[in-house]
Amino acid sequence: MTEKSVTNVCTRGSRRMWSRALLAGSMLVFAAGPWAGVPSWADTSSVIKPSGPAQRIPDFVELVKQVKPAVVSITSMIRSDSLEGEGGGMGGNGGPFPFPFPFQMMPQSSKQLVEARGSGFVISADGYVVTNNHVVKGATKVSVTLDDGTTLPAKVVGRDGKTDLALLKVTPTQKLPFIELGESDDVQPGEWVIAVGNPYGLGGTVTAGIVSARGRDINEGPYDNFIQVDAPINRGNSGGPLFTQDGKVVGVNTAILSPSGGGSIGIGFAIPSDTVRSVVDQLRKTGHVVRGYLGVNAQVISPVMASALNLPAPAVAGAPPAGALVASVSPDSPAEKAGLKAEDVITDFNGQKITTPHDLAVRVAAVAPGTQVTIGYVRAGKAQTVNLKIGNLATATSDTGKASSAVGGQHLGVALAPLNRDMRQQLGLPQDAHGVVVSDVEAGSPADQAGIRPGDVIQAVGSQQVDTPKAAVALVKTAMAAKKPLLLRILRDGQSLFIAISSDGSSAGAPTDNTAGGDDDEN
Repeated sequence: MTEKSVTNVCTRGSRRMWSRALLAGSMLVFAAGPWAGVPSWADTSSVIKPSGPAQRIPDFVELVKQVKPAVVSITSMIRSDSLEGEGGGMGGNGGPFPFPFPFQMMPQSSKQLVEARGSGFVISADGYVVTNNHVVKGATKVSVTLDDGTTLPAKVVGRDGKTDLALLKVTPTQKLPFIELGESDDVQPGEWVIAVGNPYGLGGTVTAGIVSARGRDINEGPYDNFIQVDAPINRGNSGGPLFTQDGKVVGVNTAILSPSGGGSIGIGFAIPSDTVRSVVDQLRKTGHVVRGYLGVNAQVISPVMASALNLPAPAVAGAPPAGALVASVSPDSPAEKAGLKAEDVITDFNGQKITTPHDLAVRVAAVAPGTQVTIGYVRAGKAQTVNLKIGNLATATSDTGKASSAVGGQHLGVALAPLNRDMRQQLGLPQDAHGVVVSDVEAGSPADQAGIRPGDVIQAVGSQQVDTPKAAVALVKTAMAAKKPLLLRILRDGQSLFIAISSDGSSAGAPTDNTAGGDDDEN
């Protein structure tokens, strides 16, 4: 077993260790000469023989000259309490992102603020800049240094913790050079890519490599869909662009896997440009991200399940069954209204093949609420299709699923779930514990700013005890309609505490120590 540490492409916070078992005992032998040394007894009918002319290693000089002026350096003054216990920024599964982010943390004399350095790139002539959420998360001040050395103050237009993206705005004195987003779905493993950053404002850094894989789920966020590259990604390059040879951005460099305390070993991860485009467009228009909602709980299909469900055999013998098995359907959800049921297997979403439940979650979340989609599924061994309108995850309300609430017309930013027997056991609570569980907190929302975390149990709104998401939502709306501060009694790690949110959505009396909300992870 070999330990690997996770390092930020912009560094801040504590590093964590990641262990993976290494495969041993396998060897691939290449004989001298083309396809020489094949044993006489071997069946050569399936030997893979690459065809086509040999290609020279490409020259990136002209490409770098063209794109480099749009790559910027970003400096953030970050609250030290937002870094406590943090390995990076995305924070999936209730904890920090275990892969380091290549960004640089500069030591400061003040115990209150930390200076962090990352990269970004300009996407419009009027000064919109894309970077990672973890580069600016918790920042009290952000500045952008252009390629020519000019430093401008930046405003955080919006950020999305679930995809680790943020949008900034600077006000330039003249039009800025900018770069366009390409189509990440067109990128193929083996294709040359170039990672560019500007970590210290001293001039850009450039590294090149190939795409190793697409659609990587590293189990840290609900919408992981990374492009894996072997281009070395240097420290300070968080938020920098990943280019193909046509000069289009196909990804945003975000994380690397590295030996303990070391640098890149050729395993880097970039957010696909198709995700960036969707998130940034929403941040630019509204400052937050709205995601699609289907209303199903789905699980992976085992070979035994596939046989029991009369699913067709995989096209390739031995391949795992594809699709997402519907375990349950939320009441009054788009899925229920369309007639989807438990034991259905979703195989296609709007013309895109579904291989796993995670794949389905990524596809659904990327669709704008209100969009009409076609879903292909198998029921009792028979392939069927259904058309339905995707809902809004932020406003989905169900006693058996998630619930959200609004504050005086402003989104509070929490998703709630019932506190059932399984949830009590998972949280280590006694079976007589009551309340509703915070299953998600929207980045930058009033709830996020107040210090509410996933896993918190809301036991009372004001002086009234709550036991269902619907009851909690109703009490929140009533309190805010009366323009009164919202007081929540929360159970966290076995301790009770109060959090107050004013009628305008700002927090008041939020906990300040680490056990009571100093960490502001969104996931």
